Amino acid sequence: QVQLVESGGGLVQAGGSLRLSCAASGRTFSLYAMGWFRQAPGKEREYVAGISWTGGTTSYADSVKGRFAISRDNFKNTVSLQMNRLKPEDTAVYYCASVTDPYGSTRSEMTEYDYWGQGTRVTVSS
Repeated sequence: QVQLVESGGGLVQAGGSLRLSCAASGRTFSLYAMGWFRQAPGKEREYVAGISWTGGTTSYADSVKGRFAISRDNFKNTVSLQMNRLKPEDTAVYYCASVTDPYGSTRSEMTEYDYWGQGTRVTVSS
């Protein structure tokens, strides 16, 4: 079955950096756009970043634009999220997800994703 496993979360001070990784298996990973979402305590899950199946197109939520960078390695079946200049409001559980339909571009709606990882927690202290 399809599995997405995130790693790289942790505790970091404001202004610091973290790199999240998501390892995918059970699907021809390279055919599907991928995304990162996050859910802060007491809030709804929200879109963070997305990358097309080729990796040629990326998109970001306004709140992270210029600070976060999404990338993928289709040979290693991984997608990463480089997070720089972290802020306390970036504290959340971060999830990677795979878009339902192959050969697509970036998607920002949760309903367009069919497989999700278990999440990795990021805590940014002030």
